Amino acid sequence: MTGLTHSLQPSPRRLRRLLRPRPTRPSEGGPLRRLVRDRAAFCGGVLLAVLVSLALAGALGRDWRALDLSALREPPSARHWFGTTGTGRDMFALSLRGMRRSLAVGLSAGLLATAIAALVGAFAGLVGGPADRLLMGTADLLLVLPGVLLVAVLAPEGASWGTVVLLLAAFLWPLTARTVRAQTRALAEREFVLAAFYTGASRRRVVLRHLLPNLAGLLSADAAVNVGVAIMGESGLAFLGFGVRPPDVSLGILIADGTSAATVYPWLFLPPAVLLTLIVLAVNLLGDGLHRAMDADR
Repeated sequence: MTGLTHSLQPSPRRLRRLLRPRPTRPSEGGPLRRLVRDRAAFCGGVLLAVLVSLALAGALGRDWRALDLSALREPPSARHWFGTTGTGRDMFALSLRGMRRSLAVGLSAGLLATAIAALVGAFAGLVGGPADRLLMGTADLLLVLPGVLLVAVLAPEGASWGTVVLLLAAFLWPLTARTVRAQTRALAEREFVLAAFYTGASRRRVVLRHLLPNLAGLLSADAAVNVGVAIMGESGLAFLGFGVRPPDVSLGILIADGTSAATVYPWLFLPPAVLLTLIVLAVNLLGDGLHRAMDADR
């Protein structure tokens, strides 16, 4: 019996292996580590960084307003990588200029809409009562209105891109606000929120220090969705002749100009259309990854 008991005891080497600290799994790391290890999110972040860098760097010294009268509607070549327009403008330079404007409008409108939704939804869910009904009633009204059409109607003639940003953000926040309100009402019953109130914390402090950080995953994913919707909305407005006006360009303007000749001169349509698709894809991949990374511990 003693020999059997001795044989069941682990050897010193096995005992040291059992007691050795196990390496932390990737899923147990912080949000940034989980985000980097998320292949889809990492690819989306890299793609978005490349696109933003190209938009900020410009067309490698090429002037998007310059005319080359010796190359009218020339197909892609070593001289003009994306070809030229009917007036001799370089499509590579035009596409990067249009991407810069579309990114500026989309990022600004999407992030502004998410910030408004976070504050309104958290305040409505925490306070309740008449303020809650008023804010959510306003959100419901904006949800049933055709946002893009109203932005087109309300945008004054020759409106700046900043005005377009404000109008787009005004119609993008309601749906996110309702989601934030529902999550806030659930979090308001948690112990850490009640403890904050018992210690004398103000509602503003509870919202900013306790509620919004716990909604970071939801807000990051929603911000990505709003940015994508804002970029598509701006492109749609530009396609219809609203928003950014010539001589400036955006991806929507370039797509509108190239649509009629897409089958004959595809280089007038494909570059801005592909860039728009890549931007929306990158933003959505990054947003989904942020949601997964920040909600893994919740």
